[in-house]
Amino acid sequence: MTRKIRKSKPLKKIVDELFPIKEKYGGGQVKIEAWGDNYGNIVKYSMAYINYAIFTEDNGRVIGYDNTHNYHHRHSFGEIFPVEDFTTYKDIVDRFEKEVREIIKWV
Repeated sequence: MTRKIRKSKPLKKIVDELFPIKEKYGGGQVKIEAWGDNYGNIVKYSMAYINYAIFTEDNGRVIGYDNTHNYHHRHSFGEIFPVEDFTTYKDIVDRFEKEVREIIKWV
């Protein structure tokens, strides 16, 4: 008897943003990506502040959040920490934005 394998439907990228940061504010770029299921729920995300002038390891990722490898986690200067208090994607975006603003030199 042959089992029928059900293919899962591919996720659709619903957020794909790249924001360059002006040199006078520290340089680098912010990259945010998110993928949704057929119902519009965000099921996969990745966000990073990339600046090789600040940190050269981890592909220049100074800080970031994502949920690859089946868990929510935070990247900070090459170290990875689980995000145990995850509530929503919006909460993570807000948290990420606050951390980026703390690092960027606002003039």
